Amino acid sequence: MGGPTVNQDSLLPSLSRVVRGLSALFWGLPLALLACTRTALGDLWSQWGLGLPVASCGLVWFGLRQLEGFRPRERVWVQSVRRAELLALLNLALSPFTWWWSRRPEVAFFGASLLLMLFSAMIFLLALNQSLRRLAALLPDETLRSDIRLFTGVNGGLLGTLLIFAAAWTLARDFPLTPAGGGDLLDLLEQARVSLIVSLGLPPVALTMALVWKAKEAIVMDVYRDHRDAPPAGLS
Repeated sequence: MGGPTVNQDSLLPSLSRVVRGLSALFWGLPLALLACTRTALGDLWSQWGLGLPVASCGLVWFGLRQLEGFRPRERVWVQSVRRAELLALLNLALSPFTWWWSRRPEVAFFGASLLLMLFSAMIFLLALNQSLRRLAALLPDETLRSDIRLFTGVNGGLLGTLLIFAAAWTLARDFPLTPAGGGDLLDLLEQARVSLIVSLGLPPVALTMALVWKAKEAIVMDVYRDHRDAPPAGLS
């Protein structure tokens, strides 16, 4: 990105798509978390039907689609984006079940689909963090690279812990082999499950949003600096 002006100009279309995609991810991630969980609760959010969960998950998928055209010859980068994109597409396909389950919670298929979406969303965040790490490796900002390496590691630990907790919770609920008194705790967790998902999901989502914003700002500032420092046309 710090090369000759002509090379920078040739990168501008793909860089603009990256910035657009990162902006879509920045706004889509918290909206998807809130829309899906609040719709599943069956409160005021559910009056919009399937609209909010589908639209917010679609915005996340759209953001990743924008990233795919950047540096298409970098195989590791492109593969990481496509993995995240497939998981985002799975979340988009499962998002209507948040509304259907809020209307018919007794239907086991709806509940199983919602559980699958929960695990898929956490794995998606892991994949997205890896994509951001690959993106930072393609940018010339060393501070950005070190920050993203640090915080993707922290996020990986948080999401790994959440995955273990969610798996243990699911097994304990479906195979009730808990000791005496454990059933009351499971009932309490079951009643507060959606609130727990929001509160436990906020830290990794917030960290991912911060990384997305830093990557977007690094690209915008680097493009602005290169164009500010470039000589006027005809003088280079």
